[in-house]
Amino acid sequence: QVQLLESGGGLVQAGGSLRLSCTASGDDFSLYNMGWLSQAPGKERELVAAIAVGGSTKYDDSVKGRFTISRDNSANTVHLQMNNLKPSETAVYYCAGDRCLLAVVSGTGESWGQGTQVTVCP
Repeated sequence: QVQLLESGGGLVQAGGSLRLSCTASGDDFSLYNMGWLSQAPGKERELVAAIAVGGSTKYDDSVKGRFTISRDNSANTVHLQMNNLKPSETAVYYCAGDRCLLAVVSGTGESWGQGTQVTVCP
């Protein structure tokens, strides 16, 4: 298992940017597929972006061209660069990891961070 800790959330105006970070510990990070999922109040968690062990990426259609997921295995860290943010993207953003890629994509990853709040004002 790997323990995850997110940071970088905050309050921004519509059109602004944030960079979320997730630092892992407790296991070999390079063997884990990673992802970011969002959860608005009363809603299920939804995949925002994922990055596989080999570096392949997947994005929700709504964020393509605006968000970028990346990983730095030497630093045990995953980032989500979020540009041109919209008020509808206000949510808690969670970092997730699993040895199986499909678990991350489907929202059933074995490891989760505590979440970081992103608030986008109109």
